Amino acid sequence: MKKAIMLFMAAFISLTSFAQATTPKADSTQKAAYSCPMHPEITGTATDKCGKCKMSLTKTKQYSCPMHADVTSTKKSKCTKCGMDLTEVKTAH
Repeated sequence: MKKAIMLFMAAFISLTSFAQATTPKADSTQKAAYSCPMHPEITGTATDKCGKCKMSLTKTKQYSCPMHADVTSTKKSKCTKCGMDLTEVKTAH
């Protein structure tokens, strides 16, 4: 019985210690984002117009955490996970 428990524990530890979470790597460049100057919640492409005021959308800056690529913002702020300053992301045209 002791051998069975030890064998089970060894198998459990070996399986859990080598398991790795896979997260997609963030690209260093992202597609450029555009938003309305009057209504920042309205986003789209360079050729789109705002649905509320019909103004052309303008290019917005995007920021992301150097350690946590999933933390992004359109304003320069701090990462919600580690507290680091968000850095500007280079966008492709």
